[in-house]
Amino acid sequence: MSSTSIIYLIPSVLEESATQTIPAYVREAVSQCQVFFVENERSARRYLKSIWKEMVIDNYTWVLIDKTNNLATLSTFNKHVKENKTIGIISEAGCPGVADPGQVLTEAAHAAGATIKPLVGPSSILLALMASGMNGQQFQFVGYLPIDAAQRSKAIKDLEVESARKNCTQIFIETPYRNNQLLEILIKTAKPGTRLCIAADLTAPGEFIQTKTLAQWKNKVPDLHKRPTIFCMLSE
Repeated sequence: MSSTSIIYLIPSVLEESATQTIPAYVREAVSQCQVFFVENERSARRYLKSIWKEMVIDNYTWVLIDKTNNLATLSTFNKHVKENKTIGIISEAGCPGVADPGQVLTEAAHAAGATIKPLVGPSSILLALMASGMNGQQFQFVGYLPIDAAQRSKAIKDLEVESARKNCTQIFIETPYRNNQLLEILIKTAKPGTRLCIAADLTAPGEFIQTKTLAQWKNKVPDLHKRPTIFCMLSE
């Protein structure tokens, strides 16, 4: 028998003060939830309080998504689904299931026959692509590039070749404290005419979005240290 559980995929802010990016109907969904599965309980509670000041935090069950032990998290999740609970899944920033561990829970919800309700909210990946001026008809998100320098250079070259062959926008990210190193190796490794969009601090007051060739970036390199950044690359 299918579960009657409803699973709300609840978007969160990319920048803590940017609550205006969250549609009003998200609050209504939050009010219907009984259980929340979150990446970080403290920040999730603070976020929900920021969009619904009257929320009584202790009236809800909170479960931390254990990224090192999917089985433990899935066991707890399946228990609540079998009890037909209304569940909210919240990622640390952006949309659950998109470059996010919430995908595993959504997969389990489908297997149990629960109802999945994705809610509209900010996605840094899509916002960067929208603003890049690059091909939005054909693109791929490849996540993090290898840390090893040689492997990273090879990955950049491979992505560049594929981008040119398919006219495909390549989208990737890096841990914020390694952004400057990634930009440096991009400038050294990729072709001067390859275009790169740097989208940093999206939705924040200091939002920075510019698309230039790598030759142009070489002349004026921005400081991206500890700034959440999405990189979009298109080669011709």
